[in-house]
Amino acid sequence: MKRCDLKLYRGYANKNELVVFGHVVKKYPSGDRKYTRSGFRYARTIIELFSIKTIPFLKVTLHVGNATYETRAEADGYFRFQVPFQEAMASGWHTYEVTVDDEWNGKKYHAQSTEEFFLPYKTSYGLISDIDDTFLISHSRRSFKKLFLLLSKNVQARKPFDDVVKHYQLLSFASRTHPQKDSNVFFYVSSSEWNLYDMIVRFSQLNGLPKAVMKLKKIKSGLDDFVMTGGGSHEHKLRKIHNIINFYPELQFILLGDDSQKDPEIYEEICRTFTGNIRAVYMRQTRKRNKPHTTILLKQIQDMGIETCYFAHSNKAILHSLEHGLVFQTPAEPAVAEEVKEIVSKAIS
Repeated sequence: MKRCDLKLYRGYANKNELVVFGHVVKKYPSGDRKYTRSGFRYARTIIELFSIKTIPFLKVTLHVGNATYETRAEADGYFRFQVPFQEAMASGWHTYEVTVDDEWNGKKYHAQSTEEFFLPYKTSYGLISDIDDTFLISHSRRSFKKLFLLLSKNVQARKPFDDVVKHYQLLSFASRTHPQKDSNVFFYVSSSEWNLYDMIVRFSQLNGLPKAVMKLKKIKSGLDDFVMTGGGSHEHKLRKIHNIINFYPELQFILLGDDSQKDPEIYEEICRTFTGNIRAVYMRQTRKRNKPHTTILLKQIQDMGIETCYFAHSNKAILHSLEHGLVFQTPAEPAVAEEVKEIVSKAIS
């Protein structure tokens, strides 16, 4: 029997359906320690992630609660379940299991793995955020510098923007009835590829960012593709955000992005399509030359009756969230409340 691995990603559910997804791969680099290596050893880790070989067309079985579902992996090893799901479960994170026990090209494969999915609270917001240059400093407009950073800086050396973690932590309390940590469903939607999923998860954990469902770009399986990481069309982001909002028509969404690539255009189109579903749009300013165009698009969003905030520093975004009632000035967790008071006092002084 041939070895294979199941790389599963966090999924999400509503009161009627469950969505989970993953890849079938020949061998997935294991162990969290690889993301804290330094020098050439860390560069080799990233290169290994972009050298993953997928296995196509295997039958994949999902087990969740008392239900079982089957599908078949696509040509690039990707599989996705969107299945009926009406089991009585509390809001929050829950476990699902996927197995492979199938033959392809004369070889028998077997694998089993588990992951989690999120069922939102009734009073929660939905948060949709870009990654590169929205909360993770990436220099995504400068391809060579972005590649150098990706290869030379491990997750401990990579940095989030100042105060962005505090803003996201506050947004995790942004219940429409009462503050409760992690009551909101976060989606990190990016043009980074699935190859970088574990790196982004590890970075988020190390820096205290809210636990999120990720929607990334088609997996790559060669070094030629690696050179163009994060590039190309951003249409997949528009499509995936559409799917998320359609999946949760009862939620109000807060969108977070930056002006380094196509977020302003994508978010303006999302707001025109789902005007009643969008509560606010936050846009980080990364380049002065992008300001006039981005300002015009944000004004168009404001004219739809949607709050916007264009900021270079996250403390401005935090104050906007407080002033417009998106978050509570005194969240339930004392440590976060103290940080909020400190940010407010610095901004006022």
